[in-house]
Amino acid sequence: MLPKVIIIVAAFFGGSGVMLGAFGAHALRGQVEARLLETFQTGVQYQLVHAVALMVLALLMEQWGRLLSLDIAAYALTVGVLLFSGSLYVLVLTEIRWVGPITPLGGLCFIVGWVALLIAGVARLG
Repeated sequence: MLPKVIIIVAAFFGGSGVMLGAFGAHALRGQVEARLLETFQTGVQYQLVHAVALMVLALLMEQWGRLLSLDIAAYALTVGVLLFSGSLYVLVLTEIRWVGPITPLGGLCFIVGWVALLIAGVARLG
């Protein structure tokens, strides 16, 4: 993934994460059970954290050049946000239960992304 594409994805995740957080705090409060609101906010939190991580990845790519491990990290974190946070949003907003098993796949993508970043750091700095 090109650094400029990662920056666009990161900015989209960041901006939409803020909007979704506000939506959850204002529109969903009192409309869904407290545990579901907490689930929604977990999705927002992970989305925002990984938006920042993607922005850092783009900057590292600009600094270090293209490394396979950084590409893997960028794809894995992007898919992680879509699967993890996305499945939590769908679960809360629609109460469709079959999306529940998708959430851990997103978590696995986050782990892969962070491990790939670790590998890049060790290869570049070690």
